[in-house]
Amino acid sequence: MLGFALLAALSQTLVLAGGTIVDVRDSGRSAGDIRDSVVVIREGHIVAAGARKKTKIPAGANVIRIDGAYVLPGLNDVFAGLNSQAQANAYLYMGVTSIVGSDEPGGQRGALFTAANPSPRIRRLGAISDPKEIDELARNRVEVLLIYYPMKADQTRLAVRRARELGLAAIGELGETTYTEAIEAGVDAFIHSSRYALELASPQMHSEVAKAPFGPPRTAFYQFLADLDPDSAVVTKWGARLAAGRVALIPTLSLYYLDLPVHENPWKEPIAAILDPKDIHLPADRETGQAPHAPGIPAVLSPNVLRIEERYRRAGARYLAGSGTSAFGTLPGISLHNELRMLTDIGLTPRQAIAAATSNPSEVFRWRNVGQIKAGYDADVLVVDADPTADIRNLKKIRLVIHNGRIIDRDALLKSH
Repeated sequence: MLGFALLAALSQTLVLAGGTIVDVRDSGRSAGDIRDSVVVIREGHIVAAGARKKTKIPAGANVIRIDGAYVLPGLNDVFAGLNSQAQANAYLYMGVTSIVGSDEPGGQRGALFTAANPSPRIRRLGAISDPKEIDELARNRVEVLLIYYPMKADQTRLAVRRARELGLAAIGELGETTYTEAIEAGVDAFIHSSRYALELASPQMHSEVAKAPFGPPRTAFYQFLADLDPDSAVVTKWGARLAAGRVALIPTLSLYYLDLPVHENPWKEPIAAILDPKDIHLPADRETGQAPHAPGIPAVLSPNVLRIEERYRRAGARYLAGSGTSAFGTLPGISLHNELRMLTDIGLTPRQAIAAATSNPSEVFRWRNVGQIKAGYDADVLVVDADPTADIRNLKKIRLVIHNGRIIDRDALLKSH
């Protein structure tokens, strides 16, 4: 019996041989890539990874030669919706093996569809307006809290404390709590560049937006932000504070992508053919790639948001990658690649941008065994045909997507939805 069990285990062992393991440690500042590597995968986990001369290939394993290719963790979109099987397919097709999923029935991203098969891993996001809601969300398997506009500073402190006790991450889209107070409370990350820029506003404007975050005060604030000099003292001061704290930023720059004067048509990606524009908030035109103008948002806001974000990056801010899909025309999987490219546009190196979608989420959110190609880690793996640390666009040159130890049939994803 033992012999049969051993043979069964070996038949399920997958080996990637000959590729370069991309180092994503230390927020992408480490560059210890392993060339001519071996990655051994069994039962959904990486059981060995290293140089070929130091890493044994088990007898009887399924060995795939990937000479000349690059091996990195599957991508994690840390702020996203998923409302259909087609969207699940699109994430996987583009190498996104995990998302932090926002459930928004009737909202911009729609109800979170958790029955997709195949599907990226989904870590549920839950918005809170009162710390008393946390325990119920945890019982419903929420893993990331979104501390929302009505929460006051004392409530935010209580929420972060309870989140830590329950092993939950906590991100903020804030109003009544200032972002400085949230840093002091220990919030893990802030979401949306145009939202955590609220710290740049006057106390009166801040108070007005906090009370009506989606009403006319927001429009006035966005106009202020569009007109603000990125080199002003207030931006410099806020950038320094962001860099000095342990908080990470999820700028969701891809939400501004279609408003930029020059952008590509996201519908031209092959996997976009299976997506339904009806499932997308304010979708771009399939033929032209042009998006309808969002009401209440100044046309010149997007370019200046990017300029201000570049100053935060220059100051030393730490980043996580979230696309905001499917709000404002963002598309599953496709827009995370846009997000990573835009992170390099504001000055991150390609390796640092990759870390924002791989190792950084595990470090910031205290998730074990995800986001690196190392023994003991989840076998969510992306193999690409060109060096993504030389050009972030090379992340789209996908040879293999491995999810939970299984090779995903990308051609089938184009047909089955």
